[in-house]
Amino acid sequence: MTVHIGAKPGEIAKTVLMPGDPFRARWAARAFLENPVCVNEVRGMLGFTGTWRGNRVTIQGSGMGMPSLSIYANELIRDYGAETLIRIGSAGAMQEKVAIRDIVLAMTSSTFSTPSSGIFREMKYAPCADWKLLSSAATAASDRGIRTHVGGIYSSDVFYDERPDLVEQLTRHGVLAVEMEAAELYTVAARYGSRALAVLTVSDHLLTGEALPSDQRETSFADMVEIALEAAFA
Repeated sequence: MTVHIGAKPGEIAKTVLMPGDPFRARWAARAFLENPVCVNEVRGMLGFTGTWRGNRVTIQGSGMGMPSLSIYANELIRDYGAETLIRIGSAGAMQEKVAIRDIVLAMTSSTFSTPSSGIFREMKYAPCADWKLLSSAATAASDRGIRTHVGGIYSSDVFYDERPDLVEQLTRHGVLAVEMEAAELYTVAARYGSRALAVLTVSDHLLTGEALPSDQRETSFADMVEIALEAAFA
């Protein structure tokens, strides 16, 4: 048991899926896991452990933003022995070729700063995904015929950004989408020698203003959960 995770020793699986929303963690656990058991309710950040095709899996909410995710990623790896962490979440598209409901697999993640940036001081550390997870996820998506994009994303410190100039330059340099957690996840995983990947569903488009209606988000997010699970156990 840690400050933020109330699970007992042995209740957290080696493979952890991390949605930001704790209610999405509950939905995914009920929809995809066999015999899911709630192992964490501290601060309302729900976590569940069950099995998928005979493999133990934990689905643990991470909250919004890199500081929140950093807490859970550190404790999951350091205190519970998690070895594979896959973020499953939403993202805003930054390229015309990326459409609503498409899947983005984040090869790298650019950011201004993360909670870990103090460790590197003047160094601009480049967080990246685990290659085996990334390639396995790309294969799983291709096998399912799901529109998927692999490349760099942007992990923002703020949700309500007012930097149109930054969006313009990120788009110009091929950044696929924006979200708020992956850069820190990749950094923490690298620190401990764990594997990490972000599998993201495009729910909004920064260029067109299009957005996925809230009542369609759960069903549209099913693809990324299945891709994440298949990648974890490929």
